[in-house]
Amino acid sequence: MTRPDPDPDAAANDRERPAPEPRRGPTRAGPAGEAPVADAGLLSPVRVGSAAEDATTDTAWLQAMLDAEAALARAQARLGALPAGAAEAIGRSAQAGRFDVRALALAARETANPVVGLVQALTALVAADDPQAAEYVHRGSTSQDILDTGAMLVAARTLRAVRADLTRTAGALAALAARHRDTLMAGRTLTLHAVPTTFGLKAAGWRQLVLDAEQRLARVHESLPVSLGGAAGTLAGYLEHARLAGARGTEDGSYAARLADAFAAETGLARPALPWHALRTPVADLAAALAFTAGALGKIAADVQTLARTEVGEVAEPDGGRAGRGASSAMPHKRNPVLATLIRSAALQVPALAAGLTQCLAAEDERSAGAWHAEWQLLRESLRLTGGAARTAAELAEGLHVRADRMRENLRLTGAQIVSERLAAVLAPRIGGAEAKRLLTAASAEAAVSGRELHEILAGHPLLDGHFSAAELAALCDPADYTGAAGSLVDRSLWS
Repeated sequence: MTRPDPDPDAAANDRERPAPEPRRGPTRAGPAGEAPVADAGLLSPVRVGSAAEDATTDTAWLQAMLDAEAALARAQARLGALPAGAAEAIGRSAQAGRFDVRALALAARETANPVVGLVQALTALVAADDPQAAEYVHRGSTSQDILDTGAMLVAARTLRAVRADLTRTAGALAALAARHRDTLMAGRTLTLHAVPTTFGLKAAGWRQLVLDAEQRLARVHESLPVSLGGAAGTLAGYLEHARLAGARGTEDGSYAARLADAFAAETGLARPALPWHALRTPVADLAAALAFTAGALGKIAADVQTLARTEVGEVAEPDGGRAGRGASSAMPHKRNPVLATLIRSAALQVPALAAGLTQCLAAEDERSAGAWHAEWQLLRESLRLTGGAARTAAELAEGLHVRADRMRENLRLTGAQIVSERLAAVLAPRIGGAEAKRLLTAASAEAAVSGRELHEILAGHPLLDGHFSAAELAALCDPADYTGAAGSLVDRSLWS
């Protein structure tokens, strides 16, 4: 049978040439003989069951492209470039449930994108409903206008869910920060005890990262643009069809601006400054925001994993009322930090995917042969992984168990050595900075070996005789009295 013209940008070919017969793939998935499932999330549990997963399925992507086709027809009808009845007929047929997604996917191998086959199938559906309206499907358009606009609609719908989950997460972290404003714990640098801090400040820091992520996504979300350029970014096809239909503004070019405005209004997306077929700023910006978001959530996950270690035990994940959550296949005693693990898995993947999307900025000519096509799966994975991480982070933050008693117990592991910075500052004016450092280094080593309290060792040292009483040294060695501005920093982050 005749194969369709490989040029995905010829609107006439899109409408008039038959879609290729889809090749049938294997149908057996096991003894039941069920059709294979391409991607049920078996290897990506972080996004399974999330709103982001629902918003990025093949069916959701198909619906977004159909929404773009319908919106474009409505926009053209508003400007007099095609009959209003035709736009209505196109909208009635633009329902994903009426299409065979697998057949469209197989047909896409013949044209390198799914829009050609989609336009042919949509045209057939419209023709069955309103034969005269069929000629107006995809009028003047090109595959990239539809796919890119569909991608931005998918992104907008996904970001709505992601941002809602980030707001939930920030709210839960704010409550933790307020509740544990003065909950003492060891601050750690390079994995070791450093100086005292509070869990409230740690939670406030996590919250700030989440707020930063939400703000970045909000900026991107508000600027996601329609794609409208025609075959090579000149909108010539749109203008010519509008001219033939007698629409105004085709001679002075104002029709192009009015069409972009109408298309943006119909989709709820932004109007771009220029056609962006080969100017991939929208995708690169989206990738950067998603990578930051996943990374920010990954920081929280990494901290939770560390604090949940058996030998640390300062926090524990919620069990969610599920007896089997965190279970090990081999070790019955374990309850693994699975939420943090899922989040971290996404945090390690999305930046790499985002790098691939940024790499696609180096696109040749007016449409890339490969770079554009490489974006689709990378973008889908970035969206759904980030969405899954955001959903999981909200659950983690809302149910995190904080063990203040264990935090205090761990502080005692290094005794007053954890305030050696303070002691050095206080002793220096009395005995000199270099001498204070030597004294504290030796006294800390003695305390670690002997098990004696640091303030007792210092009280007996001749260098400090007459400078401090034993009670004063004991007070200086109290970690609870050396958290700096932690409390006020928490207050400022929550209430300013």
